[in-house]
Amino acid sequence: MDSLIVLIPLLPLFAALVIGIGNLLGHITGEAGERTTSVIANLAIFVACVLAIVLLISDLLGRNAGSVSFGDWMGSDHFRISITFVTSGFNTVLTALFALLLFIVTRFSVNYMHRETGFHRFFFILCLFSAAMLLLVSSGNAVGTFIGWEIAGLCSYLLISYAYDRPIATINATRVFITNRIGDAGFILGIGLSYFYAGTINWESLSGMVEQLTIPTATVIALCFAVAAFAKSAQLPFTPWLARAMEGPTPSSSIFYGAVMIHAGVFLVIFLQPLFERAPLVMDILVIIGLFTALYSFAVGLTQTDVKSSLCFSISGQLGLMFLECGLGYWELAAWHLCAHAIIRCYQVLTAPSLMHNVMGNPIKPISQDYANLRWLYIASLQRFWLDPIADRTLVRPIEGLGQDLSHFDTYVIDRAMGAPASSSRAISSLAQLEEKILGDSQPDYNVGQFGHGHGIAGKLFEWTANILGWFEERLVLQGIGMDIVDIGNKLGRAANTFERLLLKPRYLVLFVFIVLLIAATR
Repeated sequence: MDSLIVLIPLLPLFAALVIGIGNLLGHITGEAGERTTSVIANLAIFVACVLAIVLLISDLLGRNAGSVSFGDWMGSDHFRISITFVTSGFNTVLTALFALLLFIVTRFSVNYMHRETGFHRFFFILCLFSAAMLLLVSSGNAVGTFIGWEIAGLCSYLLISYAYDRPIATINATRVFITNRIGDAGFILGIGLSYFYAGTINWESLSGMVEQLTIPTATVIALCFAVAAFAKSAQLPFTPWLARAMEGPTPSSSIFYGAVMIHAGVFLVIFLQPLFERAPLVMDILVIIGLFTALYSFAVGLTQTDVKSSLCFSISGQLGLMFLECGLGYWELAAWHLCAHAIIRCYQVLTAPSLMHNVMGNPIKPISQDYANLRWLYIASLQRFWLDPIADRTLVRPIEGLGQDLSHFDTYVIDRAMGAPASSSRAISSLAQLEEKILGDSQPDYNVGQFGHGHGIAGKLFEWTANILGWFEERLVLQGIGMDIVDIGNKLGRAANTFERLLLKPRYLVLFVFIVLLIAATR
């Protein structure tokens, strides 16, 4: 029975390939092809659901081996990535539950998406997402889980921007995609540290070797996976992305952010229970982040005026309680909470478009006067506690500036030092400026170093280095040796005056923190 598990993610993947290739070749298009697409998608996910339920029953009867391997996928020296699956325990329960919810939403989507322009594109992405999530919860090693994790994130981006002709949808999809990449970085670092310290990326082997890890080592590895879980399950400070993700169609919002994908972070923490129990500090972090996310979501949810926004903050609040339960050691309660919450939220988000009709005549329950009189809390709740602007100021802008500096360094320092050919427009500009200078028509403040402008400490260093290389390029290549030396002393003096002012640029504080964390992790 264990061997059946490989078919569970493969069937939706095969359906996605058939729909995608058929649509690309023009065999499945338009309203006439809707029935073909819907039959392929529903049949594949239904069979996967039946197989998952059969596997769960087999596990409950004690007939499953617990794991199954289908050989090595790739290897390098002693490093091996095996194709392994978990066929017992909580993974099997979630595989069956998620497969069932995926089938319900797929069937619901046939009528909901009827005659939509992107009907076939929607079902292609939904089948691909189904394969990714079923792989995520059933894979027996970290690489397989991460592949499902990444494909699910990509599908999320594609369905948030389903109406790609709307700027808000594409902007929100991009913000959500970038935010989740922070969690992916934590996941990748966790995989690397697991192999470095434990010598394995197999989940079962890693759990069995936890007692051999020192507490600081287990803490660093658990913290990496915790960051990945916080980002994926919309915990503070990543919570705002969930509200942006509601731009997609209702069926995708239901299955992605109500039933399945949003619970991936909680699943990861529960699955790695032995590792987290070995790291008391990370358990405390789970409690703190979960508690504050629940409080934040409760406060912000009180002032939401549309159905989806209200539901999304209710979802993040319940997820916060699950992390709180994990941090307190109530692992079984968190597992039951996850399963019940997935079922309820799937139904609630699916019925969100008809909610106003269903609750007509049912007045909204007023909140307590203790909350109603707190005007500052009301304003903060309306602004969602300014989390997005704070994130922009502390993370987005510094990293964007650092990226600009590195781009200038690559263009004006690395390219020159390596002798890479410049673009034709830049070469023509350089020769034209040189000719103007020789003829006396150029401006008095002509400076070759003005090709690039850096920002911050690194930016200024890159700019000065580029200026020096540009000086040599002009005099040794274009004009030959013999011109007067440029006043380097003045430049160095100006550099000394600006160095202290640039020292505390936020982007370099962020870079410094990343470097310190990386050094601490490798030790």
